[in-house]
Amino acid sequence: MPSTHPATPDRELAMTAHLLDESDRPAAAPDSMAPAPHRRERERQVSVYADLSARVRDAGLLNRRRGYYVVSIALTIAAFIGVWVAIAVVGDSWWQLGLAAVLSLVCTQFGFLGHDTAHRQVFASHAGNAWWSRVLSCGFAGLSYGWWMGKHNKHHNAPNQQGKDPDIESTVLAFTPDDAAERTTGLRGWFTRHQGWAFFPLLTFEGAALHVQSIQTLLQVKTMPHRKLELAIIAVRLVAFVAAVFLLMPPLIAVGFILVQQAVFGVLLGGSFAPNHKGMPVVPKNAKVDFLRRQVLMSRNIRGGLMTDFMMGGLNYQIEHHLFPSMPRPNLKKVQPMVREHCAKHGIGYTETSLVGSYTMVVRYLNRVGIGERDPFTCPLVQTIRN
Repeated sequence: MPSTHPATPDRELAMTAHLLDESDRPAAAPDSMAPAPHRRERERQVSVYADLSARVRDAGLLNRRRGYYVVSIALTIAAFIGVWVAIAVVGDSWWQLGLAAVLSLVCTQFGFLGHDTAHRQVFASHAGNAWWSRVLSCGFAGLSYGWWMGKHNKHHNAPNQQGKDPDIESTVLAFTPDDAAERTTGLRGWFTRHQGWAFFPLLTFEGAALHVQSIQTLLQVKTMPHRKLELAIIAVRLVAFVAAVFLLMPPLIAVGFILVQQAVFGVLLGGSFAPNHKGMPVVPKNAKVDFLRRQVLMSRNIRGGLMTDFMMGGLNYQIEHHLFPSMPRPNLKKVQPMVREHCAKHGIGYTETSLVGSYTMVVRYLNRVGIGERDPFTCPLVQTIRN
């Protein structure tokens, strides 16, 4: 049953006002000095989201679901322990590779739970959510909470916006025509022109890449809160993981176990995030987009049932999650009809497709960018901005 502890009042509305004021405001003048038509349009855009936010809050969908998360965390920890018991029992057998895949699935679930606690979906206090996110992310998934918060907050503030969203910045894949234009010669040029087909193989390295990025950020950003503690937790986890694997199985199987575990972890985690924004419109750096359209038009939902919800950690309701980041995961499905209806009422495109369809869009988009198409997508909003 829903908890009686409500989310922070008007948190999403406050976020909206902050984004509109800080991200979209021209530097020269405050709204009070802006032309009246511009001011009225801005107020109308905020009001459109505020109306939806009020309906959602009145429906109790921002209330925390503490019982759901207590059970989820307990079951995931139990599964983690159970997998390691099975590993110890199986011992010298190539069946360990199957258990490596199962362990990847469990670690991915810890990543999702760390994501939810970092978004303050679980506990009333910021500190409680932050510390639990450190335990789940650093201790079980091996990912830094501080690194993730800095990166992920930028993504939520400006999804798919050039120069602002770190998720479309990559030294390997070109997510924008401008990036592709700088990678036209030699082996790198050939790879960029065929990069869509490399997307899935590259996901097998995503898990290791996330671990490396976490550690690099913790080592480099000296001002990050609890940096040394996070480093210590991740280091202990890494050493304990490797030591346990080589202690419980022969060296060759141990190496295979680690490779499979990291590869499957990368596919599961990266494959859950990628379908939500990749292949959706990329917004020019200086574009001014109101909060509701910014979050809806640049996001894509994935259709599916309970299995999809579980395997994607609720991120298949990406539009709803971006509109209400602190909404508990199990409420995202409930709010979806309200959001879809609201978007239809105001003429805002709402994208939802199958998982296979979303991956097809991602591959097609990356290939179209790679061969040099200047406009690999069609979006009336972005076309208006560009014109």
